Amino acid sequence: MPKSQPSPKVTLESLPELLKNDDKVKVAGIDIDGILRGKLMSKDKFLSVADDGFGFCSVIFGWDMHDQNYFRELKISNQGNGYRDILAVPDLSSFRRIPWEDHVPFFLVSFFEPDTRDPLSACSRGLLKSAADKWEKHGLKAMAGAEYEFHQYKVPVVQNGLTTESNSSSTAKFLAENAVNALTPITEGMFGYSLTRPIHNQDYYYGIFETCKEFDCGIESWHTESGPGVFEAALGYGEIQQMGDKAALFKYVAKSLGIKFGITPCFMAKPRQGLPGNSGHMHVSIVDNSGRNLFYRGSKDPNPRFPDLVYLSDMGRHFLAGLLDGLPDVMPLVAPTVNSYKRLVENLWAPVTVSWGLEHREAAIRLIAPPNASAKATRLEVRVGGADANPFLVLAAILALGRRGVEKKMEIKVPPLGKGDQVGGKSDQGVRLAKSLKEANAQFVRKESVARELFGDDFVDHFGGTREHEVRLWDEAVTDWEVRRYIETV
Repeated sequence: MPKSQPSPKVTLESLPELLKNDDKVKVAGIDIDGILRGKLMSKDKFLSVADDGFGFCSVIFGWDMHDQNYFRELKISNQGNGYRDILAVPDLSSFRRIPWEDHVPFFLVSFFEPDTRDPLSACSRGLLKSAADKWEKHGLKAMAGAEYEFHQYKVPVVQNGLTTESNSSSTAKFLAENAVNALTPITEGMFGYSLTRPIHNQDYYYGIFETCKEFDCGIESWHTESGPGVFEAALGYGEIQQMGDKAALFKYVAKSLGIKFGITPCFMAKPRQGLPGNSGHMHVSIVDNSGRNLFYRGSKDPNPRFPDLVYLSDMGRHFLAGLLDGLPDVMPLVAPTVNSYKRLVENLWAPVTVSWGLEHREAAIRLIAPPNASAKATRLEVRVGGADANPFLVLAAILALGRRGVEKKMEIKVPPLGKGDQVGGKSDQGVRLAKSLKEANAQFVRKESVARELFGDDFVDHFGGTREHEVRLWDEAVTDWEVRRYIETV
């Protein structure tokens, strides 16, 4: 099969020629947790459904990430509607070939209601497209970049001395009978930006970089981060819809190559107590049709309300104000798991308040602007999200909150954190963000939530229901910590 190249513009008319040497196609959609769910189909079948779409079992929106039905049945997929089919429509612009699977053709799909062909309320890819389209109607385009930190562990050896599988399912089996701390990271110690640590796993390290380039989710910067076996990838900046795709596909690459090398990449927000967590920072800006960055003011403001805003445009200020105003109401979108809130604690480089500041790397939102950056690089880095979050939902939330701030001409109410000011310290006037998924979800689903205003009741009720399920599983769990602490003493 031919190797992947930068994707040409694909049309229904060009598909047969594009796939002339293929006999199969792989397709995948994104579930509510940001996980790829898909299948392999014959080329003839794919060509027959490329225009009108095909039926896809809605159960992927009726169960959790471990295929357990939600405790409370939700509207999209349930026993009452027979776990109906929804409509999956291939996005021809997403065409790639999978380098590690003999370059089989690959397309992403979006999900729609079969009767009306309206976007499915829980389709996170569709939610981001809708948020981006609202800017494009005004001749504006949202740009984004994503950064992911993640731990990596060696696939463990089972008790008989043999590794049954060189993949993450072997790790899951191991953890059913062993403590999490028994997992071995691929490198030891704290050594961020090390030039020598990657050599321990050189083929894997360079393999991810080269494969991402070939799979059109290219890495801009790739290095070790502080923590045992931790890497960080910054994906190349681009249009926001494409960035959602590339962020999801980056995880797919890392996990797939991990299988081949006997390594389990871990994107959960806080795998180990006492160590920094895994962040999923998102960088966002708005440009016009000529590519001009509209967050840059153009000239120095002689009298800004806060000195940090001296080069940020009025649009950028309103966008920032919208983020600060609505962030507490969308926390489950950027911190979607029980574990997310183990990362969002004081004193570990994580944002825990509604805060911002020029080049402040602890604040919830870091303003990157002149004089510290070039005019064209002016942007906002939203630092609350972890690597566990669905990138489409995070980016959709950022865009929607920012647009709300611009449309309402919101003003920034919270002063910036100055250099040396700590998040949560005496100078931080921002409110404390939710400390748990349960607390965050209660604010997300309430009647007056900003989330309902932006995304509608159908989406909020569905996503909120999935988080209720996650919280209930946690409430019913008995942890190792509890047993160790109480087994003998009480």
